[in-house]
Amino acid sequence: MNTILNERKDNTVYEAQSQSTESHNSIFETNDLNLWYGNTQALKNINLQIPEKKITAIIGPSGCGKSTFIKTLNRMVEMVPIVKTSGDIKYNGTNILNRDFQVEDLRTKVGMVFQKPNPFPKSVYDNIAYGPRIHGIKNKKVLDEIVEKSLRDAFIWDEVKDRLKENAYGLSGGQQQRVCIARCLAIEPEVILMDEPTSALDPISTSKVEELVQELKKKYSIIIVTHNMQQAARISDKTAFFLNGEVVEYNDTETLFSNPSDQRTEDYITGRFG
Repeated sequence: MNTILNERKDNTVYEAQSQSTESHNSIFETNDLNLWYGNTQALKNINLQIPEKKITAIIGPSGCGKSTFIKTLNRMVEMVPIVKTSGDIKYNGTNILNRDFQVEDLRTKVGMVFQKPNPFPKSVYDNIAYGPRIHGIKNKKVLDEIVEKSLRDAFIWDEVKDRLKENAYGLSGGQQQRVCIARCLAIEPEVILMDEPTSALDPISTSKVEELVQELKKKYSIIIVTHNMQQAARISDKTAFFLNGEVVEYNDTETLFSNPSDQRTEDYITGRFG
């Protein structure tokens, strides 16, 4: 079988949608999560336990519910007026779908990086300082420190340190995306959601972002939607395969790509459809 990873057989058996036997905590847990856009059901009985300080990739063909799913994790999907949900989503053990849960607090802890770079039409400095200022930080020295640290953590400080007063739109696409990641880091989240963050980038910029993502998992839990299966295989620890709004298979990345337990997963990763 032609697979993206070198084939490796091991004796550990994992079941789809099950918790890994590794000793780590779950940052998110979804239980029988369903979602509808009007009368159209986009997510069907999603049961996932997403580990903290790991990279979890969500793969699947267009329209399978990948982006919808990660937008439920910071409740951004609720910005669509016709959305309704059932089931629950636990973040650090608390159901974020409860009416009394403060969505503002959630989005401080669960940051988002989008498919296309979306810097604000401001200077590089003001892009990074925006979140901290919203949270009440006004001291220039403190803001300077946050801006530098965030840009360093996003692997872009050396490229922009002499351009902090320039409009971020003047940067290349790859640089803009790393500035957007730095902007996310500036508010010190616990989780970073990434919705196909390299799909609009060239191969060199993609490589830089992938290197950055692997470094960030030392401090953050990362959930990345990607249409690029090679990317999922390169950088993620766990992978969930979505199809028609359902989780077909969820497993350690190497096992899922080298020894999938569901024929539909094998058909997708070997290019028979999608």
